[in-house]
Amino acid sequence: VQLQASGGGLVQPGGSLRLSCAASGFSSNRYPVAWFRQAPGKEREGVSYISFPGGGTYYLRSVNGRFTISRDNSKNTVFLQMNSLKPEDTAVYYCAAAQRRLLAGRWALAAEYDYWGQGTLVTVSS
Repeated sequence: VQLQASGGGLVQPGGSLRLSCAASGFSSNRYPVAWFRQAPGKEREGVSYISFPGGGTYYLRSVNGRFTISRDNSKNTVFLQMNSLKPEDTAVYYCAAAQRRLLAGRWALAAEYDYWGQGTLVTVSS
C-alpha cells in the first residue's frame, strides 16, 4: 500500500496549485482520504478530507472556499485544488488514508490514519 503525493511548487500569492495523491496497492475510493500540512515549527494540521462511500468533504476553516478536495476513481487518485493561495499556506502537504470510516469530529486527527504519502512542498511567495 502506497500513497504518492505530487504537485507542489512555488507560486505567487493569489495563485493556484493542484496536488495529487495517487494510491497503489489499494483502491483509494474505498478509504477516507485526507490532506494534512506541516509548516516549519508548527504541528501537522488537517486541511481537507473526503469520506467513503458518500464522498462528503470537510475543510480546515482557513481554507474553506479556497481549496477543493475530489476523487478520480478511474485514476485511483485524490486531488486538492488550491486557489487564492496565501503565504500562510506554505507547508509540506501530505495525503493520508484510513482503513475505516471516521467520525466527523476526528477527520483532522493524524493518529486516525494508517497510510501516509511522502509529502510535497508548497511555497507561496512573491
